[in-house]
Amino acid sequence: MRLDGGDCRCIQQLSELRRLTLQVPSGIVIHLIATDPAAPLDLPAWCHLTGHTYLGPMPAADRPTYTMQVSAGAAITDPDRPWRPTPAAP
Repeated sequence: MRLDGGDCRCIQQLSELRRLTLQVPSGIVIHLIATDPAAPLDLPAWCHLTGHTYLGPMPAADRPTYTMQVSAGAAITDPDRPWRPTPAAP
């Protein structure tokens, strides 16, 4: 599965990635196209935070592309701030 983040800032890419991971089954590999210079740092950090598996960059891609695999039981992040886990319900 491919998500083209293009020239969007990393926050927008993470928001789209968050939405996509909630819609697909676990095990799906997502290829994120991202030219934002922060993507090589932010995507692995987000995967670590949520529990999804970061698979690394795709070296032969035409544009900067990073891969991750959707994991079952991953933590859900805040829709408006995808770098923050959703607070636990009281």
